[in-house]
Amino acid sequence: MVAEIERKNMPKDSPILVRVYKEESELEVWKQDAEGRYAHLKTYPICRWSGELGPKVKQGDRQAPEGFYTITPAQMNPNSNYYLSFNLGFPNAYDKANDRSGAFLMVHGDCSSAGCYAMTDEQMGEIFALGRDSFFGGQKAFQVQAFPFRMTAVNMAKHRNSPHMAFWRMLKQGSDVFEVTRHEPKVDVCDKRYVFDAVAPNGGPLNFSPRAACPAHQLPKEIAAAVKEKEAADDRKMAEHVQRGVQTVAVRTGTDGGMHPVFLARVRGKAQFEGQSYHQKVAGAQPGDMGNNVNPPRELSPEEAAALRAADASAVDPADTTWGRLTASVSRMLSPRQEEAAPASTQVATAAPAAPKSKPAPRLAQAPKPAPKADGKSQQVAEAPPAQADASANTATQAPAPSNVFENRWSTAGFGR
Repeated sequence: MVAEIERKNMPKDSPILVRVYKEESELEVWKQDAEGRYAHLKTYPICRWSGELGPKVKQGDRQAPEGFYTITPAQMNPNSNYYLSFNLGFPNAYDKANDRSGAFLMVHGDCSSAGCYAMTDEQMGEIFALGRDSFFGGQKAFQVQAFPFRMTAVNMAKHRNSPHMAFWRMLKQGSDVFEVTRHEPKVDVCDKRYVFDAVAPNGGPLNFSPRAACPAHQLPKEIAAAVKEKEAADDRKMAEHVQRGVQTVAVRTGTDGGMHPVFLARVRGKAQFEGQSYHQKVAGAQPGDMGNNVNPPRELSPEEAAALRAADASAVDPADTTWGRLTASVSRMLSPRQEEAAPASTQVATAAPAAPKSKPAPRLAQAPKPAPKADGKSQQVAEAPPAQADASANTATQAPAPSNVFENRWSTAGFGR
């Protein structure tokens, strides 16, 4: 990892940003390079996530959260029941404004999930160390962007029947800002919705209240045009995919979450050899050992899959949704006047600015090595007590070390307990 950081011209302890994609079961770590812009560092296959595509709504729904979350040093848990973890901070201001409930939603090791994003211990050791070193370098908090899938035009078209489409289009606005600027988008909440990189038209201060009406705001002029151009291009591509009849994805899967193919291959391989520890090799993937607590998503029978598709078809009329009407309108207008079909934006601007350079710091702390699980002692499915089905940290073990000094927590903590 150190060699890869150096090869990509990234300071060893520069800030990081994490992006999570449920459908692809992938977690990306991005890191600021020497120019102060975020660049992709590494993609980790997710060992397990639970629930369906869509936001977490209430305690016990087993949903892994979607949205924009902020991770501070206090949310890092080196004493996790699941090797290492960090708390996503659910519910955030947006979740609270929309009356969503839940607690202890984590990214952690041990490859077992009941509302969390679960990695292997080896993966979590690297991710945890990258976050810790960014704090040593001066980053106050890093952002986690959790999406249902990669926010591409074809994926939006495939999921156009989903009742979550309005929510996902809002998340895509934040994703677009990041992809255009390569800086961490500033996230605010007003009128029960996310607002990204907002500035006042007159350059004055802005006051946001999650449940109150949004104050007058706009994107900074230096990035507005680039974001508008990307949004318009994506909307045209989505409409073209719909016009060509791209197949839609079932709104519900009935499988309770997912697992990256590299791990599914191992699980299915093991099932073929009773009593043997068999791992199918996947070229180019080094995700680490899955441990003994894996709870893979169940596979639907053909009859169950057909019943879900029929239920989705009867429950949703694509032509009678806001997105359906929009794509139909754009499809009819695909012509030399394509620009008129894209949503208008009031911002006018030029090129995206570079994010400020991070201040270098003296060292890169090494990732802790996974500690072996205690013999004869099985771990729980979630880090919270069994009564809290979607929790991911036992409140007793979740508590931070007594010292409030960040470096002391790392030097005195026993990793992997």
